[in-house]
Amino acid sequence: MEHIAIDLGARESQLCVRGPDGTIIEERRIATRPETVRRYLERRAPSRVIVETGSEAFWVAQIAMDSGHQTRVVPSALAPSLGVGQRRLKSDRRDARLLSESSCRMDLPSVHIPAAETRRLQSRLTMREALVRSRTKLVNVIKAYLRTIGERAPMRYGQRWITQLREKLVHVAAHVKPLLDVIEALDRSIEQFDEELEKLCEHSELARRLQTVPGVGVVTSLRYLATLDTATRFDNGAAVGSYLGLTPSEHSSGQSQHKGSITKAGSAAMRGVLVQAAWAGLRSRRHHNDPMMRWAREVARRRGKKIAAVALARKLSGILFALWRDGTSYDSRRAAAELSELPAPPRRPAPSKGPRRPRRLESATI
Repeated sequence: MEHIAIDLGARESQLCVRGPDGTIIEERRIATRPETVRRYLERRAPSRVIVETGSEAFWVAQIAMDSGHQTRVVPSALAPSLGVGQRRLKSDRRDARLLSESSCRMDLPSVHIPAAETRRLQSRLTMREALVRSRTKLVNVIKAYLRTIGERAPMRYGQRWITQLREKLVHVAAHVKPLLDVIEALDRSIEQFDEELEKLCEHSELARRLQTVPGVGVVTSLRYLATLDTATRFDNGAAVGSYLGLTPSEHSSGQSQHKGSITKAGSAAMRGVLVQAAWAGLRSRRHHNDPMMRWAREVARRRGKKIAAVALARKLSGILFALWRDGTSYDSRRAAAELSELPAPPRRPAPSKGPRRPRRLESATI
């Protein structure tokens, strides 16, 4: 089997093809375009194609798999251990040679290659998130400006927020108006994305089942599906929580054990929407008596609200995985039975005061 390593670039990519014995058969540069890559790979016999993670990696990997090749998308964090960039020597040709040489010696590990539909869904969610972030920044700019002139904006952002602000700032609307116009345009774009995502949920029975969990809505369910892609990748809910970076970090050695904050590995966007879903469930009156929310409130009483929200987000990730794997909907009675088997959350340790210092006596003045 031949080994085809492709060092991807924005405009051109470097190829290095090695035979089964490791000898270099071909080295060349090709344009980083789907039609060019497809035309080249379709002419090659079934081989192993190696690329490094990057913006172009997944569509190149999809073309390679469609052309009948074994495909490996090597994590960029693994590249230095393969010799990429050693001794401050790095070039496209050298990187392609090192990747192909490593493939001849071992079966390189590959990241999960999501399906084309999953990548398109990820792109939609990322674009919507960018619009929401832009709107939030502009709203904060206006709020900061109002404080400089002794005014205050309405507390909550909503449909009437801009209307009330225009009525309130008639005398200064000349230089605030461009920001308000941009915010209105962003609102319309976000609404269009929301309508598209709701239509996707209507045609997805799995997304509707995930939304039966308290606090989980359209964006959370679709982001979860786009992040995991397939449920068969994971053995259990604990593996999902670890993949999303919601498990406590650990630094233990010998007899000493130390666990810290969550690892924050994986998708930050997915962690963010899960934590938001946890807060939504905790603040919802509709789900106030849900066993999972009662458990989270007990954790909040012992450890604080923020830790309880993260713990609930980790539990939501496991519950969503179980619904996906088993093909079921959320059942509060089943959640209550599972939570009753969990150990009680540890109490927050009291701060150590240390040894008491003797009181220092001031010398009397005569």
